[in-house]
Amino acid sequence: MQQMASVLDDMSSEAPVIIIRPSRGWVSLDLRDVWEYRELLYFLVWRNIRVRYKQTVLGATWAVLQPFLTMVVFSVFFGRLANIPSDGFPYPVFSYAALLPWQLFARAVTDCSNSLVANQRLITKVYFPRLAIPISAVLGGLVDFGIAFLVLLGMMFYYRDRVVITAAVWTLPLFILLTMATALAVGLWLSALNVQYRDVRHMVPFIIQLWFYATPIVYSSSLVPEGFRALYGLNPMVGVVEGFRWALLGSQAWGTRTLVVVSTLAVAVLLFGGLVYFRRTERIFADVV
Repeated sequence: MQQMASVLDDMSSEAPVIIIRPSRGWVSLDLRDVWEYRELLYFLVWRNIRVRYKQTVLGATWAVLQPFLTMVVFSVFFGRLANIPSDGFPYPVFSYAALLPWQLFARAVTDCSNSLVANQRLITKVYFPRLAIPISAVLGGLVDFGIAFLVLLGMMFYYRDRVVITAAVWTLPLFILLTMATALAVGLWLSALNVQYRDVRHMVPFIIQLWFYATPIVYSSSLVPEGFRALYGLNPMVGVVEGFRWALLGSQAWGTRTLVVVSTLAVAVLLFGGLVYFRRTERIFADVV
């Protein structure tokens, strides 16, 4: 009996003890924790994808129908009736190339803003890096983007006499990454605020709607008055959308590279601020959510 007790004492002395305390004052981003919990991140992404299409008739077809039908409506009313210029490209391809990153952004921001509240049981029961939840909400939209992107390739082949793929197409992954960074930057702010102020979820659809019209989706950024173009570039999605058109269609809208640089800097500032605010407020998530 004494021998067994001594063995148990040795085991207890060798076992590591981890004490988790809330952070105080200035906190480090500590992004290494997210990498250490990458397996959990994978399962969160997979769960979000499965839940999205669970008990649906059309399933992943919705990823194509939404941007495609929106493109049809825009082509009729803005392309044919309003005769909005499309930089010399077929209006269906012109608008659809912008709707793809916008759909990825809008869906990611919506899911990310509600992610913490939707996972309140998980947050209050077990410890893990809280950043994994909004990041998984953003990554889940890549599946829809990939499916809808196949339709764009078909449209570009149909209009192959007017659309020529340039060498800039290799930069497309960079603009996809910029889209996801923009969605994460906005989603971190909204998700953390939504934990304390639940009326944020009612504001998100309104913000997305206003942001849509402030982004050159149905029109080209070249229509913006020259005096406002520098300010216009502070909208991160302006650089994303025009960057997509430049990479896929070779669009030479006014100052595309300048817009991309300004938007990238705006995303960097917004993302850093979102990470700092998220890390400073996550100490109260389990108590407030």
